[in-house]
Amino acid sequence: MASANGECLGWAARDSSGTLSPYQFSRRSVGADDISISILYCGVCYADVIWTRNVMGHSNYPLVPGHEIVGIVKEVGSNVDRFKVGEHVGVGTYVNSCRQCEYCDSGIEVHCNKGSVLTFDGIDVDGTITKGGYSSYIVVHERYCFRIPENIPPQLAAPLLCAGITVYTPMVRHNMNQPGKSLGVIGLGGIGHLAVKFGKAFGLRVTVFSTSITKKDEALNHLGADHFVISSDEKEMKAMEKSLDFIINTASGGTSFDLYLSLLKTMGMLVLVGFPSEVKFHPGSLNLGAKTITGSITGGTKQTQEILAFCASHKIYPEIELIPMNYCNEAIDRLVKNDVKYRFVIDVANSLT
Repeated sequence: MASANGECLGWAARDSSGTLSPYQFSRRSVGADDISISILYCGVCYADVIWTRNVMGHSNYPLVPGHEIVGIVKEVGSNVDRFKVGEHVGVGTYVNSCRQCEYCDSGIEVHCNKGSVLTFDGIDVDGTITKGGYSSYIVVHERYCFRIPENIPPQLAAPLLCAGITVYTPMVRHNMNQPGKSLGVIGLGGIGHLAVKFGKAFGLRVTVFSTSITKKDEALNHLGADHFVISSDEKEMKAMEKSLDFIINTASGGTSFDLYLSLLKTMGMLVLVGFPSEVKFHPGSLNLGAKTITGSITGGTKQTQEILAFCASHKIYPEIELIPMNYCNEAIDRLVKNDVKYRFVIDVANSLT
């Protein structure tokens, strides 16, 4: 909770080692259009790895990560009418945008022409560097906050604000919510397992592609996928040719795009939500069959509120491992090793001291 002088306790990385440790800092005061949120839970995303370890070369330290935030409204600005003190709310990957361009006007602020302001390591309205959800509280303009439905446990809502919306957005945008169609999901991690759950909720026939046979039972018997294929098995892959309407690639490792494009039916679509090291394919793999390959990141404010309502009505929740704040370094190391089923969530309120 905020103190009178805006002091906030968090965990921050000080350099590119990415090692996180306790850090005290100041938040900006609550403006007329802002809400102050006492943070209960924060999901651990691979973006936390990338930024804390300065993978892209422009991280600003000290850096407080975390952009899958769920908490309770503690204070509202004078103009705020969407939220009330005591309500459960969420904050996702960005906390501001220009609010004037065609994309902001369309409710897809993540694609703001001037660039959306990231929840951490962005430039806040007061000129300071934004700091994320590995902290006791946060101040955010009400536009970029989301009401958490009562029947979603707040710790399970957190991963929906990045992992969930990242896969839900292209599925809805590209009409993958057509019962009876077929979907392939490459990778069964934090994003991939939600792609399976959404696919089944949409009435799709879902095939999981993985390099690890150890995930077969989980995919079929726990998550409800219809088929499981080892992607390195040439015979199994050959049998899947021209069988899928859609493929979502959630993996960030090397991928044979020619191979996966061959699995699509005529006019099929492959969507990238992961960031493979290289995207390379023969033009014939795309042109023959009039196939499409496209990319997507997280969604806008309209779809983020929509996914929360969808998950509430269908009782779709991510699989999580709840951890204390002082386990965050181990969690990030395990995340790098893909050693989590399927998303870490930090119990901020009960472990941040």
